[in-house]
Amino acid sequence: MVQNNTKFELVATTAYGLEQILADELLLIGAEEVEILTRAVSFIGTKEIMYRANLEVRTALRILKPIYSFRAKSEIELYRGVKEVKWETYLNPDRTFAINSAVHSDYFNHENYVSLKSKDAIVDQLRNTFGTRPNIDVANPDLRINIHISGDRCNVLLDSSGNSLHKRGYRIGQGLAPINEVLAAGMIMLTGWKGDSDFIDPMCGSGTFLMEAATIAYNIAPGIKIAEFGFMKWDDYEPELWERIKANAKSREKDFHHKIIGFDESPKAIRITKENVKNAELGWKILLRIKTLEDIIPSDLTDGGTVMINPPYGERMSENDIKSLYETIGDCLKQNFEGYSVWIISSNKDAMKNIGLRTSKKLTLYNGSLECKFHNFQIYKGSKKSKYLTNESNEII
Repeated sequence: MVQNNTKFELVATTAYGLEQILADELLLIGAEEVEILTRAVSFIGTKEIMYRANLEVRTALRILKPIYSFRAKSEIELYRGVKEVKWETYLNPDRTFAINSAVHSDYFNHENYVSLKSKDAIVDQLRNTFGTRPNIDVANPDLRINIHISGDRCNVLLDSSGNSLHKRGYRIGQGLAPINEVLAAGMIMLTGWKGDSDFIDPMCGSGTFLMEAATIAYNIAPGIKIAEFGFMKWDDYEPELWERIKANAKSREKDFHHKIIGFDESPKAIRITKENVKNAELGWKILLRIKTLEDIIPSDLTDGGTVMINPPYGERMSENDIKSLYETIGDCLKQNFEGYSVWIISSNKDAMKNIGLRTSKKLTLYNGSLECKFHNFQIYKGSKKSKYLTNESNEII
């Protein structure tokens, strides 16, 4: 059994563009030797750090524990390498397993084939040891194994999370194109919002931004409602340690003295959001209104804060309709959202030109497979030009 103070290597995966945010989160819970990779962060931690990372880190998709590394350029070398792992340490014939593969290599073209050959190696080794073999359970295995291949470097990792950590356990329903919870949390953290002002989503859909903002504002651990993690099925699982970590996380929750407000023109979307908010036990922390963006007026808002919008990108709309929508977004922001820092994510570069506002910052993120830009607009009170002195030729001086 791994002792609480034994340190070992771990890898946290994330979405592209959130690596630095993830690294900062890991440092806050005591991770050491933190190194930023592509869509991932490696670090050193104890079993307690591994448990805490699953519970408390908002921008991690999975927390993986590397157990073996080798080089392979063929299926035979892959099979032999995976078979070198002492799988009886982790599995027996009474337990189930599943394999997820991620491949970036000229030597291996198909992730499913890598998973199949790795499965064969594990099954053959355990059959030789026990005389029988464990079964595969893709949906709910006792052990989830990750095979990562980059070039000829093959890494074998155990998935301590089980399901992806974006599945927070609060979502009952969802809209047409919901933002992944991990991406939503990372986007909020990229804005710099820390619960120190109001947070508004004027096109809230199923409410992912709102609920992630609420858990940040009240310092609620993002994984507090997840019923089961992968590490709970490991032989060295310590329930007492886990319960203590959860209790400590609950004790760090705090008050929030501003507002989190969501609007949507769709009664169905607001109904779904209300169900999700209720399931997340955030009902009294989030205000919801059925209103179109055009109908939101300053009296519906307060004196400033952060606005986040995930508008349609245009896949299901005509070019004229998407152009009109983005023009409306820009007009409404200029007229009714003075004093707010507005952030909009979209994969439609042409549509974003119709917002009609100068971008203060632009970051690259991926919403699923779509490359998006995350734009920031500062909506100044009054004319922005009035903040500067000008000479007779109207040049800024």
